[in-house]
Amino acid sequence: MDHVYDPTPSPLQDSCVAVKDIKNGVFVNGKFCKDPKLAVAEDLFFSGLNKQGNTANPVGSNVTVFNVDAFPGLNTLGLSLARVDFAPHGVNPPHFHPRGSKFLLLLEGTLYVALVTSNPDNHLFTKILNPRDVFVFPLGMIHFQFNIGKTAADAFVGFNSQNFGRFDVTPYQFSMPELTPFDQYFPK
Repeated sequence: MDHVYDPTPSPLQDSCVAVKDIKNGVFVNGKFCKDPKLAVAEDLFFSGLNKQGNTANPVGSNVTVFNVDAFPGLNTLGLSLARVDFAPHGVNPPHFHPRGSKFLLLLEGTLYVALVTSNPDNHLFTKILNPRDVFVFPLGMIHFQFNIGKTAADAFVGFNSQNFGRFDVTPYQFSMPELTPFDQYFPK
């Protein structure tokens, strides 16, 4: 391979803080940018990772995404952030990110993490993480996290894309009869 492709274009200016008001904006990378002469430190600051997400749901987890829409200072930087909260035995169900790799830094609790490589091997990688452990998930690989601890867990996640995307595998797998011929064996 002679070259590498990056889906996030390089910035054309020092900062490109996304704005909704286009009056003084310049259109760059799918968003209007604040005039760089009007940018202030607050545009590059975000406070919100300290707020725990609601895990009172069927999967016992909550993913709070801080992308360019929530944190306009991330525009054109090729970055997104997330906080993932887990109730005891909560799971972040199998999914993949079509436009970004990610790293997960466990802050509290104990997580069992797993990813499946692509064909032809479909190799399963698993690891138990303890606080301050890091695990990386390459772009497009199906993966999940499961809180094996008896207490809540939370993690910080970083992506190498301002629009990483997410595709949840499980809901579609079990709702398409052509993909699940074995469902005849499960009681209705």
